Amino acid sequence: MTDTERAGSSIRRTRRRAAPGAPPGTLIADPASPRPRIRAIAYGEASAESIDIETPEALDGVVGRRPVTWIDVQGLGDTGVLTALGRLFNLHMLALEDVVNVHQRPKVEEYGDHLFVCTRMPQTKDGRHLVPLKTEQVSIFLGRDFILTFQERPGDCFDSVRRRITENRGRIRKSGPDYLLYALLDAVTDAFFPVLEQDGERLETLEAEAMEDAGDDLNARIHRLKRELLAVRRCVWPQREMLNVLIRDDSALVSDQTRVFLRDCFDHTIQLMDLLETYREVASDLVDIHLSTVSKRLNEVMMVLTIIATIFMPLTVITGIYGMNFDADASPWNMPELRWAYGYPFALGLMLAVAGGMLLWFRRRGWLGRLGRHRRRRGGGRAAE
Repeated sequence: MTDTERAGSSIRRTRRRAAPGAPPGTLIADPASPRPRIRAIAYGEASAESIDIETPEALDGVVGRRPVTWIDVQGLGDTGVLTALGRLFNLHMLALEDVVNVHQRPKVEEYGDHLFVCTRMPQTKDGRHLVPLKTEQVSIFLGRDFILTFQERPGDCFDSVRRRITENRGRIRKSGPDYLLYALLDAVTDAFFPVLEQDGERLETLEAEAMEDAGDDLNARIHRLKRELLAVRRCVWPQREMLNVLIRDDSALVSDQTRVFLRDCFDHTIQLMDLLETYREVASDLVDIHLSTVSKRLNEVMMVLTIIATIFMPLTVITGIYGMNFDADASPWNMPELRWAYGYPFALGLMLAVAGGMLLWFRRRGWLGRLGRHRRRRGGGRAAE
C-alpha cells in the first residue's frame, strides 16, 4: 500500500447491514462484533457493588436494589441479548436499531420515559490513540433509576468514572443517573484532548521537516494528519450540539443541577473546536510551506547550475576560437598565438581571468553572497539542533 492509499484509508467507511426497505427497528448484528459482556454497577450514597451478569434476565434482581444502576454492555454481536435488554427496560426499537448501526453521529433523542444519547469515543492502545484515528460508537440510555450503555467492543475511557463510584469520590454517589450521564459524556469529551495533544506534537515535527529538505512522503503524512483532524471534528462538532440540546431542553430526566455540569462539558467541546480549527489551519499551511521550501531549494540548484553554465559560456568561445584550423604560414594574421612560445599559458590565463572576473561580478551583484549566507544559516540551524 502506498502512502497516498494509506492516507485515503483513514476515511471512515459506513455500511448499513439492513436491506433497503427493511421494517423500522430491524436489528442485524455485525458478524465481526464480539459477543456482549454485561457488567452492572449498582450504587447509592451508602454503598456500591459491581456484578458480572451472565444473561439479561439476571438483571431483574439487580435493578432497583439501589438508587442508581449502571448496566454496561460491551460487544454488539448478539441481537438476542440486545432485544432482551430492550424488553426489560422498555427501550424503543428505533433506538435499538441505532445501537446496532454504529455509524451514528452524536445526538440525543427522547422516548417517553427514557433518553437515548449517542456519542463517539476514540479508541486507544497502550494509553495512546490509534494512528490513523479510529472511533467507536457509545450508546447511552438514561432512565429514572438506571443508565444503560452499549459499546462496540471491550475497552473504554470510563475507568475513572468507575473508580469514582467504587471509591465514593466526588458527588457521583450522592446524585442520580443524570449526573452519571454527565460523567460519562465528560469522560468521552476529555478523551479527545490527548488525541489533539499527540496531533500537536506531530504538527511540530512536520513543521520542522517542512522547513528543511524533507522526504517525498511529507505531503502524504500531512494529508493523513488532516484526515485525522477532520475525523475528530466529525465527532466533536455534533457532540457540542448534542450537549446544547441536553442543556436547553426541559427534560424531567435531567435536573437543573446536572445542567450546570453539562455546561462545563459543553465548554470543553468549545476548547476542542478551537484547538481543531487552529491545527487544521496549521496543517493546511504546512503544505504551502513544504512546497515553498522545495521550490526555494530548486531555485538554489538552478542558480548554481546557471552560474556554472554562464562561466563556461565565454570559456567555450575562447576554446572554440583557438580550436579553429587556420594556417599560420598563410598569413601573419591567422592565429599568430600558435607560433608564440607563451600562447598556451596566455589562453589558460585569459580563461582564468574571464572566469574570475565573472565570479567577482556575481559576488558584487550579491548573487553568490546571498546563496552563501543562506547556506551558512541552514548549517548553523542544523548545528544548533
